Amino acid sequence: MNYEEKIRDDLFHWRRRLTAKSSFINRFSKKVQTKVNDKIPQKFHNILTESIKKMVEATLVGSEYTTKAKEIPPTLEEKDILVRQVLNTYKRTAAVEGAGTGAGGIFLGMADFPLLLSIKMKFLFEVASIYGFDTKKYEERLFILYIFQLAFSSDQHRIDTLKEIEQWDIVKEELVEIDWRVFQQEYRDYIDLIKMLQLVPGFGAIVGAYANYNLLDHLGETAINCYHLRLIKMTS
Repeated sequence: MNYEEKIRDDLFHWRRRLTAKSSFINRFSKKVQTKVNDKIPQKFHNILTESIKKMVEATLVGSEYTTKAKEIPPTLEEKDILVRQVLNTYKRTAAVEGAGTGAGGIFLGMADFPLLLSIKMKFLFEVASIYGFDTKKYEERLFILYIFQLAFSSDQHRIDTLKEIEQWDIVKEELVEIDWRVFQQEYRDYIDLIKMLQLVPGFGAIVGAYANYNLLDHLGETAINCYHLRLIKMTS
């Protein structure tokens, strides 16, 4: 099996996992989250909403997350190796940042949210560049937001987003903007319970480091597979 065949096989299994119904634990967590949501300070909810709105706007304008031009590796395998090296660096950065803010309790815990968003978006811009996509183009910045949504969404929204990513050449011609309100609600619903635990003094540092590391890892795998979908389609 050559590398492209391996990628196609990996994509098949990734897609099956992505479209599968959430586990019982995830569905149970959602019920718990709904009950505790009201206990999170309103100030924290406001920070979440405003941070996501600003992140979406900054991504579409492309001013905050632009990356320096990189020498693009010639083969897909070499691109993947470099992306995973970059991912490991960002995971460690996110873990350290999460541990530091989590140790400070509620106020620093709230500060973690916009910082983590920034880390995630900078990572996605760098990944796009490594795979050879020009993030100066609006359509590529929009695609980055779709990757983000795919990684952090509910079952149905995730399936709908995957379909759009698979048909990106068609979808990109019809889209001019993204509904940031839907975007932020999906993201908040995905991580609210995790981030709430990070606000607990003493316990928050452990949760913050573990959660941030794994959220970056999940985002990284999603991004890699999304770009694989596009690159494999381009060579077909």
